[in-house]
Amino acid sequence: MQTPVMAVHGLYAIADSAWLAPDNLLVRVGAALAGGAHLVQYRDKHQNPQARLKMARSLVQLCNEYSAALIINDDPELARACGAAGVHLGRDDANPTAARTLLGRDAIIGVSCYNELERARRAQELGADYVAFGRFFASHTKPDAVPADLTLLQRAHAEIDLPVVAIGGITPENGAALVAAGAHALAVIEGLWGQPDARAAAARYVKLFNCDA
Repeated sequence: MQTPVMAVHGLYAIADSAWLAPDNLLVRVGAALAGGAHLVQYRDKHQNPQARLKMARSLVQLCNEYSAALIINDDPELARACGAAGVHLGRDDANPTAARTLLGRDAIIGVSCYNELERARRAQELGADYVAFGRFFASHTKPDAVPADLTLLQRAHAEIDLPVVAIGGITPENGAALVAAGAHALAVIEGLWGQPDARAAAARYVKLFNCDA
């Protein structure tokens, strides 16, 4: 199991296969890590299991080179097989308790909470390590995702004793308001991979947290 070396904070790069082709995924993720991303989530709904495992193992190695943590989307079994730092769970995935049993006490377990504060409370009770809310802005990746607002983020920051991740249409320009409202991390897809220079794009997000790339 990869040992995470930092808390959930800063830029959280979502390596989505809908935006990244297999032949350039590692290069582009490496650029985001060089720009200051602290976490990477591998999200792939298209490749076969063998290809996903191979890519996930390569991403673990790459993240280790940058003292970053790799999180696997939706698939605790893949997270265990590749030695990732943890898993991110959606509404229809395993619950945090089951994922913890499989991955161990040191794994990072994240849960999507959409715009539901009660879901975040339940995730905390079940042993999650962070909760994610969104979408906060219009998103090309998930245009039909339920909207969340700054008030929800502020309440989560005040009432949930876990790191809070914001996702959905976040740019360096609108991300500052989310950080000010209590987001510990910003999860980004198009804002990284839709840009010609992922390293420079990552560095712009990192500046929102007043830390160096």
